[in-house]
Amino acid sequence: MQDIRSMSGTTFEADAENVMREITSVLDPSKHKGQAGKIAVIGGCREYTGAPYFAAISALKIGADLSHVFCTKDAAPVIKSYSPELIVHPILEESYNISGLEDEERRCISSKILAEVDKWMERFDCLVVGPGLGRDPYLLECVSEIMKHARQSNVPIVIDGTSITYLMDIAQDGLFLVTNSIALVSGYPLAVLTPNVNEYKRLVQKVLNCEVNDRDAPELLQSLAKQIGGVTILQKGKSDLISDGEIAKSVSIYGSPRRCGGQGDILSGSVAVFLSWARAKGKATTSQMNPTVLGCIAGSALLRKAASLAFKDKKRSTLTTDIIECLGRSLEDICPAC
Repeated sequence: MQDIRSMSGTTFEADAENVMREITSVLDPSKHKGQAGKIAVIGGCREYTGAPYFAAISALKIGADLSHVFCTKDAAPVIKSYSPELIVHPILEESYNISGLEDEERRCISSKILAEVDKWMERFDCLVVGPGLGRDPYLLECVSEIMKHARQSNVPIVIDGTSITYLMDIAQDGLFLVTNSIALVSGYPLAVLTPNVNEYKRLVQKVLNCEVNDRDAPELLQSLAKQIGGVTILQKGKSDLISDGEIAKSVSIYGSPRRCGGQGDILSGSVAVFLSWARAKGKATTSQMNPTVLGCIAGSALLRKAASLAFKDKKRSTLTTDIIECLGRSLEDICPAC
């Protein structure tokens, strides 16, 4: 821990509202479709169709122009029924659909899936990997290959909670993916991990071989991000902590006491949009922070503000869909469109 404390960089509350003002895309009549962001969500299977929808629709509600979902064939009709605004690609496969096939046939199907995603890859400003992905082995193998291709194309990747865990053994969603196979993101500065409390504990144990210590939380997070090669980690909690291994920031804006499921999916979609905007701004921002850190700060703050606004109206009955409906108004209060 002495080595951790000696690392450079300080921790302090991020000026989240100023970050949002600085990186939010300006509504300009001279722009064309797609310039405000093209986001793709990789996730959605038989059991889980809500999560990819929440992530993808949140991106649109914040201001992205186009939002895609790459999901399994069983999940596609359900996700399409939620909203006509999403572009849904029913191309992923689960093991039960290919049971009985020879290895060569399985590899052929994998190649076709990758080829279909690759047709779109360079159009995307950011991928969100993990919402509703589940733990099917064949599906996760395909998604790990998609992540490799995204990295080769220099496309930012936001990895949702449960997929992180896979990056550590192969294996539930984006963070499950990451926890079981760290090499998928190690050394990739455009990768963002968004672990919850339990996922974060597993990451720390896997990478740093120690236990989580709240007293040294910022230093530990900074050390973890640095050890994974400069990825950005958004540790979700009472206060969200964010680090890329060089600096550590916190977002402590009060949100809501209502902990309905799906808020992490809103967060991943939000971070994807703000990250793409920050990256597009490049050196036009006065901040010297990494675009991934800026995206995390803005995404975290907006979710908290939207959750607070929704709770004022709905109280105990607040649902994720109520929070999503408050995203636009919450951003408008800080960054007026006109």
